[in-house]
Amino acid sequence: MSVRSTLLSLVFLWAAPLAQAAPEESFDLRVPAAPMVRAVGGGAELIYELHLDNFARRDLQPVQVEVLDAADGRVLASYQGAALEQRLDRSGVQWKGDTYKAIASGRRGVVFVELVLAGAPPAALRHRVHYRAVDAAGEAKPVEGGSTAVVAGRTPVLSPPLRGGPWAAVYDARWERGHRRVGYAVDGRLRTPGRYAVDWVKLDAAGRKAPPGEELAARAYSHGQAVLAVADGVVSRVRDDVPERARRSDTLTLREGNSLSLALDDGRHAHYGHLRPGSAKVAAGTRVKAGDVIAEVGFSGSASDPQLHFALTDGPDEMASEGVAYTFDRYRLLGGYADAAQIGTTAWAAAEQNSEVQALMPPALGVVQWRE
Repeated sequence: MSVRSTLLSLVFLWAAPLAQAAPEESFDLRVPAAPMVRAVGGGAELIYELHLDNFARRDLQPVQVEVLDAADGRVLASYQGAALEQRLDRSGVQWKGDTYKAIASGRRGVVFVELVLAGAPPAALRHRVHYRAVDAAGEAKPVEGGSTAVVAGRTPVLSPPLRGGPWAAVYDARWERGHRRVGYAVDGRLRTPGRYAVDWVKLDAAGRKAPPGEELAARAYSHGQAVLAVADGVVSRVRDDVPERARRSDTLTLREGNSLSLALDDGRHAHYGHLRPGSAKVAAGTRVKAGDVIAEVGFSGSASDPQLHFALTDGPDEMASEGVAYTFDRYRLLGGYADAAQIGTTAWAAAEQNSEVQALMPPALGVVQWRE
C-alpha cells in the first residue's frame, strides 16, 4: 500500500465518528420533590411527580414511561397506553383538565407516579421516557434522566384526626383535579401540598352522608364532629370567621374556608380545613397534645359536603409547602369504594378482615373506624 493510501485510510478512520448523528433534543426530565417511603398494606409506596419539559422545536408525544432502580437499571414500573394516559397531564398546569395530543414545544407535561413495591425500596430512582415527534414517522426514541433520591427513614405516624366512624378517606390519584394534582407556584417555586391530603366524610351504616332527603348541612353526619390534634405541637394559624353554606346543595364557593394549622414538634405542619365557623377551641400560640379537641368539622370553603380536609406538609403555609407522607397509628379498616361517586349512595364493600390496622395509611376511598 502506498504512503498516500495509508494516510487516506487513517484520515477516514479518524473522521468516521464525526459522521454519527447529532444528539436529539427532547425532554428535560426532573423530579421536583424526592419521593418519601410510606407504608401501605403489603409493601411500601412512593408518590411523586416526574416533569417533562419539552425543549425541542417540535411537539413530542410520550408513549411509555419507565421507572428504574438507579443502581442497576432494573425496571420497577412501566406505564403505557391507558395506564400512562391516567397519569399524564400534558398541560403542565396540573389543575387544568384540557387534553392535548402531545406536549407542545416549550410546554411541560407532568407524570403522576404512585409506585407500590413489595420489597425494600431502592435508594434512588431514574426514568426512561419513550417518545415520538408528532411530525415524524418511525419508532419511538428513548431519553433517560429524572434522577432522584428516595427519602428513607420512618414515615410520621400520627394519632387520629377524628373519633369514631365510619369515616371515608376521600382521595384518589386518578382525579384530574384532586388534591394530588394541584400545584401552587408560591414564592418562586412550584409545590404540591396536597400530595397526601385526604378529605374525611362521616357515613352511616348504609354509606349515606346524611339522613335520606336531608339538605341542611348541619344535619350531615360529618358536621359538628370533633377535630383532634394528630400530634403534640403549637397552633400556628387559626381562621374561624368564614360563614358556611346552610344547605348541602348551595352553590360551591372557591373562597377560603375556616382552617387551622399546627406546628408539630417533629418540624412538620398539620393543616385542617372546612371547619365550622366559631368552633375553634384554641388560638395561635396554644400548645396542644395529640388527641386534644381543637375544632369541629364544618362546611366552609370549597367543600362539596361537610367534611374535614387534612394534610401534612413541610412548611407552615400549606400552599407554599410540599406534601409530606404519613400514616396513622391505628384504626379499623371496614372496607372501601371502587369509585368516589358511590360514597353517599351505597354501602361500601366490606374488608376481608375486619381487624385493627397499625402504622399504615388507609387506602384510597377506604372506610375506617377510629377509636372513640
